[in-house]
This record gives sequence, structure tokens and C-alpha cells, in this order.
Amino acid sequence: MSETNQAEYSGASYKVLTVRTSEDTRAQLEVLAQLNGRSVTEETRLALEHWVEKSKADPAVLKRAEQVRAEIEREAETKRNAINAVLGNGAAKTATRSTKQASTET
Repeated sequence: MSETNQAEYSGASYKVLTVRTSEDTRAQLEVLAQLNGRSVTEETRLALEHWVEKSKADPAVLKRAEQVRAEIEREAETKRNAINAVLGNGAAKTATRSTKQASTET
């Protein structure tokens, strides 16, 4: 495993995730992993992947995702406008400065 806490298994890149859980949940997870012939890590990864897929189909999650996307787009537009304003003013100043330098050099 590399220092960036990434591992590669079967061509896929994985990152380490530490999860704190109760002793009871851990014990049940160990039993389930044993019954399924998998490691606790694999059992946890599969459970998380299942939860992510289930959540992606949840109408409440989808609604909130659309709200967050709209929020991000509004913020991005505000930042784009601010950058354009800075670059617009900066570009005019640079052009004026370059013109002045060119006229004094000739």
C-alpha cells in the first residue's frame, strides 16, 4: 500500500477508510464475513457499495442532490463573474501599461 493510503486490487484503485463502530456491530460483521467467506474489509466494502447504490435511488436524496447542484452552479456563476470582473479590469490596466511602456521605449 502506498503512503497515500491507496491500494490496487484487480485493477481498481481503493482508498483506506477507517470506521468506528460498536463492539456488537463489529462482532456481527465478523460473523457475516465468515459466513460469506469474505474478509471484514470486503464485507464492509460490499455493504457500503450497496448503501451508495440504494441511496442514489432514494427520491429524497435525489431531490437534495438537485438542490446542491443548483447551489454549486449559483456559486460558480458568482465566482466566474467575479473573476471576469477582475480579469476585465486587470486586462485593461495591463493593456494601458503596455501601451505606455511601448510609447516611452520608442
